[in-house]
Amino acid sequence: RVSLEKVLQWSQSFEDLVRSKYGPMFYKTYLKMERSDENTEFWLACEAYTKITSQGKRISMARELFMSYIHPQALNKINTDSPTRKAIMRNIQEPVQSCFDAAQRIIYRHMERDSYPQFLES
Repeated sequence: RVSLEKVLQWSQSFEDLVRSKYGPMFYKTYLKMERSDENTEFWLACEAYTKITSQGKRISMARELFMSYIHPQALNKINTDSPTRKAIMRNIQEPVQSCFDAAQRIIYRHMERDSYPQFLES
């Protein structure tokens, strides 16, 4: 159960929403209803990716993120610019912790400017 105070806090900033315990879940549920939840899924997956310490797990998850969200034929393809996509494609063989940072920032801005205001109105 989420308090009214917490929900009102989410309306103050997108950062409050995505950094709260339950905010991402509510936001993702809204985006699923709008059929545009791939951005939130990608952003949350990137948050998890940056916490990986094992190189083997990092490589595996990087490839999974690439195939799910970046690859030209990805089912859940996100909207990123060509230079960002090309940089990820170059770095995917030996991915570092920051491999998806640029794409994650782009998606964050898309969510903050586009779907967040719509979420608040809903």
